Amino acid sequence: MWHCFKAGIFRQGLLHDLSKYSPEEFIPGVKYYQGYRSPNEREREIMGYSRAWMHHKGRNKHHFEYWTDYDTVTKKMFTVKMPVRYVAEMFCDRVAASKIYGGDKYTDRYALDYFLRGKETRDIHPETSALIESLLTLLAEKGEKEAFKYVRKLVKENEYPSK
Repeated sequence: MWHCFKAGIFRQGLLHDLSKYSPEEFIPGVKYYQGYRSPNEREREIMGYSRAWMHHKGRNKHHFEYWTDYDTVTKKMFTVKMPVRYVAEMFCDRVAASKIYGGDKYTDRYALDYFLRGKETRDIHPETSALIESLLTLLAEKGEKEAFKYVRKLVKENEYPSK
């Protein structure tokens, strides 16, 4: 919530991840809680998939997994470019999660390193991927103050930066 406020997306900060309080997400969150990683990871190990994650990603637009659709011609799923305000919220979410899961090991580079480790296998729209990577790189190189200043500018302009 606080990161969203810093990014200038106040309403999204207040409403961020409210689905986590639904029984579909809250109960597995408690049951599989470990403190150093998402409970969804443990649920996947036990069940082969995470019902909580399936519920969560389908209701929260700051997750790139939400932004997929079905092509009626090719009969395949495809990725959709995320609106800037949800990329901003994704940035905030990734920074906060990195601080929680990184603990004492957290640095401003933590979220970028995590993002890069999964880059080759992530099914995300290329422009969305490039934007979130650029924001995480800015955080790693210039720190939070500069990164959030730039995110606020992006949100205000409401468009992807030109190349």
